[in-house]
Amino acid sequence: MPDRRRVVLIGLDCGTPELLFDRFADDMPTLTSLRAKAAWGPMTSVVPPITMPAWSCMMSGQTPGDLGVYGFRDRARHDYGPLAFASSRSIRVPRIWDTLTQAGRPSVALGVPGTYPPTPINGCMVGCFMSPSTDSDYTHPTGLRDDIERLTGGYILDVEDFRSNDHARVLQRVFDMTEQRFAVAGSLMTGHDWDFFSFVDMGPDRLHHGFWKYCDPAHPRHEPGNPYEHAFRDYYRALDRHLAGFLERVPPDAAIVVVSDHGGQPMEGGFCVNEWLIEQGLLTLRTKPTGPTPITQADVDWSQTTAWAEGGYYGRLFLNVSGREPTGVVPASKYDSVLDDIVAMLAKLTKPGGVPMNNRGLRPSEVYPVVNGIAPDLIIYFDDLRWRAMATIGLGEGLFAVDNDTGPDHANHAEQGVVLVANAGLDPGPRANVSLYDMAPTLHDLLGLPSSAAHRGKVLT
Repeated sequence: MPDRRRVVLIGLDCGTPELLFDRFADDMPTLTSLRAKAAWGPMTSVVPPITMPAWSCMMSGQTPGDLGVYGFRDRARHDYGPLAFASSRSIRVPRIWDTLTQAGRPSVALGVPGTYPPTPINGCMVGCFMSPSTDSDYTHPTGLRDDIERLTGGYILDVEDFRSNDHARVLQRVFDMTEQRFAVAGSLMTGHDWDFFSFVDMGPDRLHHGFWKYCDPAHPRHEPGNPYEHAFRDYYRALDRHLAGFLERVPPDAAIVVVSDHGGQPMEGGFCVNEWLIEQGLLTLRTKPTGPTPITQADVDWSQTTAWAEGGYYGRLFLNVSGREPTGVVPASKYDSVLDDIVAMLAKLTKPGGVPMNNRGLRPSEVYPVVNGIAPDLIIYFDDLRWRAMATIGLGEGLFAVDNDTGPDHANHAEQGVVLVANAGLDPGPRANVSLYDMAPTLHDLLGLPSSAAHRGKVLT
């Protein structure tokens, strides 16, 4: 059709403006040249800036509160058990490929987080890194799996055990995954009909988590002269070459969007949030663990516990509310005042050496217009996400730990990702104050889809 409107979206998980637009701009001539013809800039992520649900927020234009998804794991019930992993089944609102399917228009989605299990769209979908294995039904249609396996000789869903001291293996796997992801994207682009083509490369995220301290002299644990000090530069040069080859296959009439779900930054270490709650008398154990123990396996005296937390790149604090939790002790009438007290206590925390931490305690009801599902009672950013939250107790390191409780990790997420929109009729140049929520209405506009009242953002101009 002569007025067919098409969009290609290239997702770089953890793409960071300081790296892509500044530090490695000269090492990425393809991206830098594309940026010269594009509307571009930093893009503020969601709260919290976590891969799941950020990509689904981007594709739906809705908040984590709308989705009822606040991270990779969420509470399924008001109990004290382990959190439940989120999946595509957790996303109960239409994403762009769903809207296009309803309009009879085709899409391709490759590796976009939040797409396992794949859903039956008009077109094809290859599940994200949360797919359990390549033996699973990670594609729609199911026969596409065999095509991808033949093409690749073994599709790489993710870098296995990327939090590892086996640095040479991890780094090579990151390079291999990115090369393969762009190759598969190019094959799907030319082999399938589509109006919206989207794919996400997890390579930048895995690289940042595994190698930031080796590549950034400003990292507090940088090791000068280490064998991986040029890993960032070498990777981004390779990424740019893959981007150049892919762009040669993009139809000339298609708009091009390069975007990330969040950025990255150096991570100083982990804050043992449940140990802190124990120190403050807010969490009580019947018996102390003899070694590292997840909070869900600890011998907690819930009848004497006010709050507990789950860890990750941000902290999730839950109050033990009377009438809500099985052995709740916080009266509903005291809910707000108890949270206020905890926020005030967090504000007084200092890092080793007495340096103040810039901690933020955010209430979902103050962040989101709607709060669905079971949200944390408090979302905590430790030192603007320069420290991750560690829920494990019994580490024996005090409140501040250098090593991550889930394996070596040198980077945390940052609130600013990237956006670049080219060949879309927009005046080239930098844009300010762009939100991740602006992407869905912008993509709708580029595709000629009607706007949606559910969108929380605005069209990029």
